[in-house]
Amino acid sequence: MTKPLQIQQHASLKPFNTFGIEVKAHYFAPIESIDHLSELLAQKTFHGMPKFILGDGSNILFTKDYEGLVIKNAIKGIQPLSEDDDHIWIQVGAGENWHDFVMYCVEKGYGGVENLSLIPGTVGAAPIQNIGAYGAELSDTFHQLIAANLSDGSIRLFSQEECQLGYRDSVFKNQYKNQYVILAVTFRLNKKPKFRVDYGNLKETLQQMQVKELSIKAISDAVIQIRRSKLPDPKELGNAGSFFKNPLTTSSHLNELRKQYPDMPHFPTQHEDSVKIPAAWLIEQCGWKGKRQGNVGIHDKQALILVNYGAGNSAEIQKLAHEIQQTVYDKFQIKLTPEVNLI
Repeated sequence: MTKPLQIQQHASLKPFNTFGIEVKAHYFAPIESIDHLSELLAQKTFHGMPKFILGDGSNILFTKDYEGLVIKNAIKGIQPLSEDDDHIWIQVGAGENWHDFVMYCVEKGYGGVENLSLIPGTVGAAPIQNIGAYGAELSDTFHQLIAANLSDGSIRLFSQEECQLGYRDSVFKNQYKNQYVILAVTFRLNKKPKFRVDYGNLKETLQQMQVKELSIKAISDAVIQIRRSKLPDPKELGNAGSFFKNPLTTSSHLNELRKQYPDMPHFPTQHEDSVKIPAAWLIEQCGWKGKRQGNVGIHDKQALILVNYGAGNSAEIQKLAHEIQQTVYDKFQIKLTPEVNLI
C-alpha cells in the first residue's frame, strides 16, 4: 500500500547524491505514485516554484542549496505488456534501480541491456541521459515513455523519435529540461539476443573468465567484473561515475594529432567526418590520473572519475574539473564537456 505523501522542509540532500555533497532542499518530497505527484502539484505552495526531479543522484553535482522543490522519484513496478516470437515489451516504473532491472532481464533471458549492467541510477533517469556502455546504448532497446508535465500534471506519451535520443543526450536535457517527470519507461527486449562483445576489453575479459558459450549472463558478468575492477563504489568513495563525455573531433584534426600521438585511440561515429576520442585517455595523457587536490581528486584506476574523499564540496570539484578541461584543451585543442549534470 502506498504511503501518504510526505513533504520535508530544509532537507539534507547528502544521502541522495553519490558525490556526498552536503546541500539542502527548501522542500523535498518522495513520490511513489502518479497520485502522489498529482497531490503535490496541486498544492498552491509549489505553483511557479522551481522543481528538480531526483533519481538515485548518481549523475549530478549539486553546486548550492536548492531553493525550490526536489521531487524524489520512487515509482516502482516491472510489468510485461506484450510479446511476439522475437521481442517482449516491458514497462518499468521510473523509480526502479537500473541495475536491478538489468538483472531481471538477465534472469529472464531477455537481451539488449546486459552490456549496461551495473550502471548506477534509476530507470527514469536512463533515457534523459541515453545511458551507454560497452558498445550499447539505452536507445537500442527503448520503445517509449510516459511523463507528466510539472506545470499542470498532464500525462504525455513520448515515442523514441520524440525523445530525440543522442550521445548522452535527449529532449529532456534540452527543449524539455526540468519540464517533465518521467513516470514509466517501456523497453523492447530481444528473446533471440544478439551479443555485442567488441567494445573495450569485454572480449578479453570473457576469455579470461573462460566463457565457452556466449550468453546474456556471461556478458553481464564480464561487464560487472570490469566495472568493479575500475570504478569506485560511491558508498565508499564519493563520485558520480564518468564526469566528462567522450569528445568528438574531426577526422582532419585527428590526423594532425596522430602525427604527434600515433597511438591515440579513437572510434568511428555515425557521421563520416567525426570521430570519438576517449576522454579518459586525454586526461591521463595530461598527467591527471590519481592526482589529489585537497579533499577531491581523480581516481587512480579510471581518469574519467572525479572523487570526493569525504569532506569535499562542489566548488572544489568544479575547480578541479575546470583545470582538467583547460589542460586537455591546451594540449590537444579538444573541449571536454561534463556528462554529470550541474544543479
